[in-house]
Amino acid sequence: MKRQTFNDINITPLTDIFLVLLIIMMVIAPILDQQGLSLVVPEYVEQSSIDKDSKFITITVTADDRYLLNNSEISLNSLKDTIKEQIEANPDGLLIEANGESSHQSVVKLMDEARNAGVSSISIVEI
Repeated sequence: MKRQTFNDINITPLTDIFLVLLIIMMVIAPILDQQGLSLVVPEYVEQSSIDKDSKFITITVTADDRYLLNNSEISLNSLKDTIKEQIEANPDGLLIEANGESSHQSVVKLMDEARNAGVSSISIVEI
């Protein structure tokens, strides 16, 4: 007796697997959507057109990720309290002078601490 061979491939199990994967992706995709920083990119402003009477807190982030206010170092733990004290005398916002070699993490930490201290306007410049 001769065996009959199958020349067709059954794709039903393959289709089931793809549908299950599609459903899993549809459920997980909204969870993966993370909120980032909302940034407003300013237009280029000439240095001479900046108001001389504006009062900013200027904090420098050095290449080795230290924070300097008026050439005195500030620790990360006291950063929020220092900004709160300075914002009363300098209500126009915060100017971050970041060294090109400083880490992105240290600049973002400074921005977070400033937002938590109540600063509404933050500007960043590379030195």
